[in-house]
Amino acid sequence: MQFTKMHGIGNDYVYVDCFTQTVSDPAALAPLISDRHRGVGADGLILICPSKIADVRMRMFNADGSEAQMCGNGIRCLAKYAYEHSLGRKSGPFSVPGGNTFPVSLRVETGRGILTLGLQIDNNNKVEKICVNMAQPILVPAKIPVVLKGDDVINAPIDIQGRQMLMTCVSMGNPHAVFFVDDLSAIELEKLGPAIENHKLFPERINAHFVRVDSAGEFTMVTWERGSGATLACGTGACACCVAAVLTNRCARAVKANLPGGILELNWSEADNCVYMTGPATEVFTGNWPD
Repeated sequence: MQFTKMHGIGNDYVYVDCFTQTVSDPAALAPLISDRHRGVGADGLILICPSKIADVRMRMFNADGSEAQMCGNGIRCLAKYAYEHSLGRKSGPFSVPGGNTFPVSLRVETGRGILTLGLQIDNNNKVEKICVNMAQPILVPAKIPVVLKGDDVINAPIDIQGRQMLMTCVSMGNPHAVFFVDDLSAIELEKLGPAIENHKLFPERINAHFVRVDSAGEFTMVTWERGSGATLACGTGACACCVAAVLTNRCARAVKANLPGGILELNWSEADNCVYMTGPATEVFTGNWPD
C-alpha cells in the first residue's frame, strides 16, 4: 500500500489515496502505521476518498484507531494532496468575508459535513497556503457533547485531580475544552490531559487546550488531543480557542494562534458566524506499507 506522510505545522498524518487503493480495516491500521517506533509515525491516519456529494471525502482515524469527525490541520494537507495529484474536482474562487480571496476552492466531505477550502497556488502549481471555512461553532452542551445543563458552557467549573478549573467548551465538529491560564510552563500536560479527556462530563471524550492570551490579537496554546495525546498542533482546537477567547472577552475575532508546531491565522466572522482558519501544509515523504 502506497502512503504519503504530511503535516500541518507539525500535526502529522499518514495519507492513503483511496481513489486507487482500498483500506479494508482503517481502525486496525491506524495504531500500527502511526506508531513512532514500529510504524511510519504519525498522529493518525487519513484516507482520501471519492465523494458523491463533494469534490473529495476525508476519513480521519486517531493514533488509537478511533475515528474522528474532523481534523483542521489534516484537511489542509488533504486539500494540498488532492490538488497536486488531480483528485476530485476543483472550482474557484474562494473568498473570506471581509478578507482574502483564494483562486481555487475545494469542497471536502467530512464527519462535520461538507467544508469549503480556498487554495493559494504558487508559480510551480503547488499549494502553499490553505484557508478552511470550518463552519459555525457548536455551543449547546448536548451537541458538543458535555453533560451539563444550560445554553452553553462558558467559564464553567470542573474538578480535575482535586483542583477546580474553569473551562469553555466548543465543538468544531469534534469536542473541545478550553482552559485559560497565565503560565503555560506550569501546566503538567501529560497528567492533566488524560484526566480531562476521559472525565465523566464528556461522554465522547474531549480535546483539552490550555491557552495564554498574549494580546487582543494573539494567543499561545498547548494541546492534549483525544485519542492521540500531546500534539504539536490542533487546527479544530485552535478554532475552538479563538471562539472561547471571544466568548470570554479575551480576544478579538481575528487572531494569530501560536502552537508548538507553528502559527495559524483565525477569524470568527461576524458576517456568517463561521470560523476561518488559514495555514500551511507540507508533504514529508512517500513510501510503501506492507499489506
